[in-house]
Amino acid sequence: MKLIFMGTPDFAVPCLESLIDAGHEIAAVFTQPDKPRGRKQVLTPPDVKVCALRRQLPVYQPKTLRGGEAMDIIKSVQPDCIVVAAYGKILPKEMLDYPHYGCINVHASLLPKYRGSAPIQWSVINGDKETGVTIMQMAQGIDTGDMLYQRSIPIGIDDTAESMFEKLSDLGGEMVVEALDLLEKGELTPVKQDEALATHAPMLNKEIAVIDWSKTAFEIHNLVRGLYSWPIAQTVLHDRKLKIYRTAVGKGSGEPGTVIDTAPLTVACGEGAVVIEELQLEGKKRMDAKTFLIGHPLHLKERLGE
Repeated sequence: MKLIFMGTPDFAVPCLESLIDAGHEIAAVFTQPDKPRGRKQVLTPPDVKVCALRRQLPVYQPKTLRGGEAMDIIKSVQPDCIVVAAYGKILPKEMLDYPHYGCINVHASLLPKYRGSAPIQWSVINGDKETGVTIMQMAQGIDTGDMLYQRSIPIGIDDTAESMFEKLSDLGGEMVVEALDLLEKGELTPVKQDEALATHAPMLNKEIAVIDWSKTAFEIHNLVRGLYSWPIAQTVLHDRKLKIYRTAVGKGSGEPGTVIDTAPLTVACGEGAVVIEELQLEGKKRMDAKTFLIGHPLHLKERLGE
C-alpha cells in the first residue's frame, strides 16, 4: 500500500520500521515539531523524525492539521491509508475520510479500556494482569472508532510502564503490518466499542506521583511501577523530596509510612508493606537502598511522607 505515517515518540518507531520492512511505500511521515529538551533546552527532533530521515523518507512537521497546508500534502500523496501511532494531534474529519482505507490507529490498550494519552501507565498503576494493542479505524472522537484487530499480552508483577512500552511498541509493529494485509484483503470486520465498558487514561502529572502510604502495598508498588520512568513516584524524608524508583511487596505491618525494617528497607502501608529497592534523595544521586542507608541511616519507626 501507499501510506502516510503519523507518529512522534519512540513508541511509534517500531510501527514505522515494520511498515518499511514489509514493503509498504511510506510516501510521507508526519510528526510533531522539534522541541527544546533538557536543562540547556536544546532543540531536539522526535524519535519518529530521526527514524524517517535515517530511512530517507520525506518528513512534515505541521504545527496544526487544521487549514489547507497539511491536507494539501495528503491530497498530493493520495495515500491508500493513513497509519497513526502516538502522533499527538487530532485528525480533522476531512483527513479521516480521504484515504480509500481510511485512517487506522495503533493504540496501546485493549479498547474500549483506557482511551486517552497514557494507557500503558494506567494499566500498570491499576494493577491489571494484561493489556494489549488495538488497531482501530479512526473516528472523530478520542479512541472511539471501530476496532479492527486486537491482541493481548500479560503484565508481570514487576513490569514497569517502561518495560510495557517496549513490549507493546514491538507488538504494535507486528500487528499493524498484519492488520493492513487483512484490511486490503477485506478480511477485517469492524467491531463497535461498548461505551458501557469505556474508561479514560488521562495524561500523567507530578501530582499523581505523591505516595499515599495509607494505601495497600500492592497499590503503592503498582504506582511506583506505573510511574517509571516518568514522573517517578515520590515521598518526603526530612523535608526533602525522595524519589522511589523500584519496590517490591514486602512483609510486615505498622503505622503507614513508618520504617519497619532496614535490612531490607521496608516501609509499612495501609495494608502490608513495601520494600524500597532503589531511590534518590533530593540533591543526591540515584542509588540502591543498601548504599543509601550507609550515608543516610534510618531508624525504625521513622516516618516517610512528613
